[in-house]
Amino acid sequence: MRRPAILVTSLLALGIAAIAASCATYRNDLERARAHYDKNEFEPALALCRVLEPDIDSFSSAEYAQYAYTRGMTDYRLSSLVSAGSSAVTDPKAAYRSNARHWLAVARAVENATPGGLSADEKTRLEEALTDLSRDVYGGGDTATDADAGAPAPAPAAKAAKSDKPDQ
Repeated sequence: MRRPAILVTSLLALGIAAIAASCATYRNDLERARAHYDKNEFEPALALCRVLEPDIDSFSSAEYAQYAYTRGMTDYRLSSLVSAGSSAVTDPKAAYRSNARHWLAVARAVENATPGGLSADEKTRLEEALTDLSRDVYGGGDTATDADAGAPAPAPAAKAAKSDKPDQ
C-alpha cells in the first residue's frame, strides 16, 4: 500500500519540477528577447516574443509588463526600418506600428495596475512611443496655435429675414 503513495508523491514532485523548469524557460526566453532588443537585433527579439506569446499567462505581472514593453518596442523599432507598402494589408510598417501600439498600451496598463515591472527610462520611452503611434490613429498634425486660441469664433450665418416686401 505504500508503493502507490510513494509513486503518487514522486509523480507530483516531478510535475512540480517540470512546471518550475518551464517557467524558468519562459523567463530565460524573455531575457534572451530583451538581450536581442538591447543589442538592436530586432528580428530575433520579435521571433522570441512571438514564440512566448501563447505562454504569457505564465508570467508574473512584472514579467508580463516587460514582455509587452519588449514586444511593443521591438515592433516600434522595426516599423522605422521598413518602407510603407501600398495598402494596409501589404504594408508591413503599418502592421508593425499597429502591433507596437497594442503591446505598448498593454505594458502601460499592466504597469499602472501593478507598478514595478518597468524602469523610469522604459516608462518614458513607452510614453514617447505611444504618443507617436497615437498620431496614426488620432492624427496630430493640425494643432491649435496660441494665435488661434485668441481669435474670435466665426459668427453664425445670419438667417435671412422674411419680409412682406417682394425682392427688388
